[in-house]
Amino acid sequence: MKILIVEDEPKVASFIKKGLEESQYETDLAYDSVFAEKLARQYKYNLFILDIIIPGIGGFELCKKLKMLSPNVPVLMLTALGTTEDKLAGFDAGANDYLVKPFEFRELLARVKVLVKGTDQSRETGNRLIVADLELDLDRKAARRGTSYIDLTAKEFSLLEYFMRNAGRVVSRNDIAEKVWDASFDFGTNVVDVYINFLRKKIDKGYDKKLIHTKVGFGYIFGDL
Repeated sequence: MKILIVEDEPKVASFIKKGLEESQYETDLAYDSVFAEKLARQYKYNLFILDIIIPGIGGFELCKKLKMLSPNVPVLMLTALGTTEDKLAGFDAGANDYLVKPFEFRELLARVKVLVKGTDQSRETGNRLIVADLELDLDRKAARRGTSYIDLTAKEFSLLEYFMRNAGRVVSRNDIAEKVWDASFDFGTNVVDVYINFLRKKIDKGYDKKLIHTKVGFGYIFGDL
Protein backbone atom coordinates (compact mmCIF):
# COMPACT_ATOMS: atom_id res chain seq x y z
CA MET A 1 0.00 0.00 0.00
CA LYS A 2 1.45 3.36 -1.08
CA ILE A 3 0.33 6.62 0.55
CA LEU A 4 1.03 10.22 -0.43
CA ILE A 5 1.26 12.61 2.53
CA VAL A 6 0.85 16.34 1.79
CA GLU A 7 1.81 18.32 4.91
CA ASP A 8 3.93 21.47 5.18
CA GLU A 9 4.72 21.23 8.90
CA PRO A 10 7.97 19.20 9.03
CA LYS A 11 7.40 17.76 12.52
CA VAL A 12 3.84 16.66 11.75
CA ALA A 13 4.85 15.28 8.36
CA SER A 14 7.75 13.31 9.88
CA PHE A 15 5.49 11.97 12.67
CA ILE A 16 2.89 10.70 10.18
CA LYS A 17 5.46 9.29 7.75
CA LYS A 18 7.40 7.45 10.47
CA GLY A 19 4.26 5.97 12.02
CA LEU A 20 2.84 4.76 8.71
CA GLU A 21 6.14 3.21 7.62
CA GLU A 22 6.40 1.41 10.95
CA SER A 23 2.91 0.06 10.17
CA GLN A 24 4.22 -1.36 6.87
CA TYR A 25 2.88 1.33 4.53
CA GLU A 26 5.05 2.82 1.80
CA THR A 27 4.90 6.63 1.84
CA ASP A 28 5.89 9.66 -0.21
CA LEU A 29 5.92 13.17 1.24
CA ALA A 30 5.15 16.52 -0.38
CA TYR A 31 5.32 19.90 1.37
CA ASP A 32 3.29 21.81 -1.23
CA SER A 33 0.50 21.26 -3.74
CA VAL A 34 2.72 21.58 -6.84
CA PHE A 35 5.02 18.72 -5.87
CA ALA A 36 2.06 16.68 -4.60
CA GLU A 37 0.32 16.91 -7.98
CA LYS A 38 3.56 15.98 -9.75
CA LEU A 39 3.92 12.85 -7.60
CA ALA A 40 0.26 11.93 -8.09
CA ARG A 41 0.72 12.06 -11.87
CA GLN A 42 3.90 10.00 -11.71
CA TYR A 43 3.01 7.24 -9.24
CA LYS A 44 0.03 5.10 -8.28
CA TYR A 45 -1.25 5.62 -4.72
CA ASN A 46 -3.79 3.84 -2.54
CA LEU A 47 -4.50 6.87 -0.35
CA PHE A 48 -3.89 10.62 -0.23
CA ILE A 49 -3.49 12.34 3.17
CA LEU A 50 -3.85 16.11 2.77
CA ASP A 51 -3.48 19.09 5.04
CA ILE A 52 -5.77 21.95 4.07
CA ILE A 53 -3.42 24.88 4.64
CA ILE A 54 -0.46 24.13 2.35
CA PRO A 55 1.61 26.27 -0.04
CA GLY A 56 0.19 26.59 -3.52
CA ILE A 57 -3.47 26.13 -4.39
CA GLY A 58 -4.40 24.78 -0.93
CA GLY A 59 -5.81 21.46 0.22
CA PHE A 60 -9.38 21.83 -1.05
CA GLU A 61 -8.35 22.64 -4.62
CA LEU A 62 -5.64 20.00 -4.53
CA CYS A 63 -8.21 17.45 -3.40
CA LYS A 64 -10.37 18.30 -6.43
CA LYS A 65 -7.39 17.87 -8.76
CA LEU A 66 -6.35 14.56 -7.21
CA LYS A 67 -9.90 13.25 -7.49
CA MET A 68 -9.91 14.16 -11.18
CA LEU A 69 -6.60 12.33 -11.65
CA SER A 70 -7.51 9.30 -9.50
CA PRO A 71 -11.25 9.25 -8.76
CA ASN A 72 -11.12 5.88 -6.96
CA VAL A 73 -8.29 6.80 -4.58
CA PRO A 74 -9.63 7.95 -1.18
CA VAL A 75 -8.59 11.24 0.43
CA LEU A 76 -8.15 11.79 4.17
CA MET A 77 -8.10 15.45 5.18
CA LEU A 78 -5.88 16.36 8.15
CA THR A 79 -6.30 19.89 9.49
CA ALA A 80 -6.67 22.19 12.46
CA LEU A 81 -9.81 23.62 10.84
CA GLY A 82 -12.53 21.66 12.59
CA THR A 83 -15.75 23.59 12.06
CA THR A 84 -18.74 22.00 10.35
CA GLU A 85 -18.31 24.41 7.43
CA ASP A 86 -14.69 23.33 6.97
CA LYS A 87 -15.65 19.67 7.02
CA LEU A 88 -18.44 20.20 4.51
CA ALA A 89 -16.04 22.09 2.24
CA GLY A 90 -13.65 19.14 2.44
CA PHE A 91 -16.35 16.63 1.59
CA ASP A 92 -17.58 18.85 -1.25
CA ALA A 93 -14.02 18.84 -2.62
CA GLY A 94 -14.12 15.04 -2.69
CA ALA A 95 -12.60 14.05 0.66
CA ASN A 96 -13.61 10.64 2.00
CA ASP A 97 -12.76 11.29 5.64
CA TYR A 98 -11.69 14.14 7.90
CA LEU A 99 -9.43 14.12 10.99
CA VAL A 100 -8.90 17.24 13.11
CA LYS A 101 -5.54 18.13 14.65
CA PRO A 102 -4.32 17.36 17.23
CA PHE A 103 -4.96 13.63 16.93
CA GLU A 104 -3.52 10.38 18.25
CA PHE A 105 -1.66 8.32 15.68
CA ARG A 106 -3.70 5.22 16.46
CA GLU A 107 -6.84 7.11 15.39
CA LEU A 108 -5.16 8.15 12.14
CA LEU A 109 -4.04 4.56 11.57
CA ALA A 110 -7.58 3.26 12.11
CA ARG A 111 -8.94 5.71 9.51
CA VAL A 112 -6.17 4.76 7.08
CA LYS A 113 -6.89 1.04 7.43
CA VAL A 114 -10.58 1.56 6.64
CA LEU A 115 -9.89 3.76 3.62
CA VAL A 116 -7.22 1.60 1.99
CA LYS A 117 -9.25 -1.54 2.64
CA GLY A 118 -12.06 0.03 0.65
CA THR A 119 -9.78 0.44 -2.38
CA ASP A 120 -9.18 -3.31 -2.36
CA GLN A 121 -12.69 -4.43 -1.48
CA SER A 122 -14.64 -3.02 -4.40
CA ARG A 123 -13.48 -3.65 -7.93
CA GLU A 124 -15.20 -2.86 -11.20
CA THR A 125 -14.98 -5.39 -14.02
CA GLY A 126 -16.53 -4.22 -17.26
CA ASN A 127 -19.82 -2.80 -16.02
CA ARG A 128 -20.00 -4.90 -12.86
CA LEU A 129 -19.21 -4.16 -9.22
CA ILE A 130 -17.83 -6.97 -7.07
CA VAL A 131 -17.40 -7.04 -3.29
CA ALA A 132 -16.52 -10.39 -1.67
CA ASP A 133 -18.90 -12.93 -3.30
CA LEU A 134 -21.50 -10.30 -4.20
CA GLU A 135 -21.72 -9.12 -7.81
CA LEU A 136 -23.79 -6.26 -9.22
CA ASP A 137 -24.34 -6.13 -12.99
CA LEU A 138 -24.95 -2.47 -13.83
CA ASP A 139 -26.13 -3.15 -17.37
CA ARG A 140 -28.61 -5.92 -16.59
CA LYS A 141 -29.58 -4.38 -13.23
CA ALA A 142 -29.01 -7.78 -11.64
CA ALA A 143 -27.47 -8.82 -8.33
CA ARG A 144 -25.97 -12.16 -7.38
CA ARG A 145 -24.35 -13.47 -4.23
CA GLY A 146 -22.42 -16.66 -4.88
CA THR A 147 -24.68 -18.69 -7.15
CA SER A 148 -27.93 -17.12 -5.92
CA TYR A 149 -29.58 -14.28 -7.83
CA ILE A 150 -31.21 -11.53 -5.74
CA ASP A 151 -34.43 -9.79 -6.74
CA LEU A 152 -34.11 -6.06 -5.98
CA THR A 153 -36.42 -3.09 -6.41
CA ALA A 154 -35.02 -0.05 -8.25
CA LYS A 155 -34.33 1.79 -4.97
CA GLU A 156 -32.72 -1.26 -3.36
CA PHE A 157 -30.48 -1.60 -6.42
CA SER A 158 -29.43 2.06 -6.16
CA LEU A 159 -28.73 1.68 -2.45
CA LEU A 160 -26.64 -1.45 -3.01
CA GLU A 161 -24.71 0.22 -5.84
CA TYR A 162 -23.91 3.16 -3.54
CA PHE A 163 -22.73 0.78 -0.80
CA MET A 164 -20.55 -1.21 -3.18
CA ARG A 165 -18.94 1.89 -4.71
CA ASN A 166 -18.07 3.01 -1.16
CA ALA A 167 -17.07 -0.38 0.26
CA GLY A 168 -14.81 -0.15 3.28
CA ARG A 169 -15.71 3.39 4.33
CA VAL A 170 -18.28 4.59 6.84
CA VAL A 171 -21.25 6.37 5.26
CA SER A 172 -23.81 8.26 7.31
CA ARG A 173 -27.58 8.17 6.85
CA ASN A 174 -27.38 11.68 5.41
CA ASP A 175 -24.71 10.57 2.91
CA ILE A 176 -26.97 7.74 1.77
CA ALA A 177 -30.07 9.93 1.63
CA GLU A 178 -28.37 12.61 -0.46
CA LYS A 179 -26.93 10.15 -2.99
CA VAL A 180 -29.74 7.57 -3.24
CA TRP A 181 -32.80 9.76 -2.66
CA ASP A 182 -33.56 13.08 -4.30
CA ALA A 183 -33.28 16.58 -2.85
CA SER A 184 -36.85 16.46 -1.52
CA PHE A 185 -35.95 13.63 0.85
CA ASP A 186 -37.23 14.18 4.41
CA PHE A 187 -34.25 13.63 6.71
CA GLY A 188 -36.61 13.26 9.66
CA THR A 189 -37.94 9.92 8.42
CA ASN A 190 -36.44 6.47 8.98
CA VAL A 191 -36.75 5.41 5.34
CA VAL A 192 -32.96 4.86 5.03
CA ASP A 193 -32.97 2.39 7.93
CA VAL A 194 -36.06 0.67 6.54
CA TYR A 195 -34.46 0.12 3.13
CA ILE A 196 -31.20 -1.04 4.68
CA ASN A 197 -33.18 -3.65 6.63
CA PHE A 198 -34.84 -4.74 3.35
CA LEU A 199 -31.41 -5.04 1.76
CA ARG A 200 -29.96 -6.94 4.71
CA LYS A 201 -32.68 -9.57 4.44
CA LYS A 202 -31.93 -10.05 0.75
CA ILE A 203 -28.13 -10.10 0.68
CA ASP A 204 -27.05 -11.09 4.22
CA LYS A 205 -29.75 -13.39 5.59
CA GLY A 206 -28.54 -16.98 5.60
CA TYR A 207 -24.87 -16.08 5.06
CA ASP A 208 -22.19 -16.42 7.75
CA LYS A 209 -20.30 -13.39 6.44
CA LYS A 210 -22.41 -10.25 6.65
CA LEU A 211 -21.69 -7.37 4.28
CA ILE A 212 -23.77 -4.55 5.81
CA HIS A 213 -22.45 -3.43 9.20
CA THR A 214 -23.79 -0.73 11.54
CA LYS A 215 -21.32 1.73 13.10
CA VAL A 216 -23.25 3.06 16.07
CA GLY A 217 -23.35 6.85 16.08
CA PHE A 218 -21.77 7.10 12.59
CA GLY A 219 -23.81 5.15 10.04
CA TYR A 220 -22.96 2.04 8.03
CA ILE A 221 -19.96 0.33 6.50
CA PHE A 222 -20.18 -2.19 3.66
CA GLY A 223 -17.79 -5.06 3.02
CA ASP A 224 -16.29 -8.32 4.23
CA LEU A 225 -14.91 -7.03 7.55
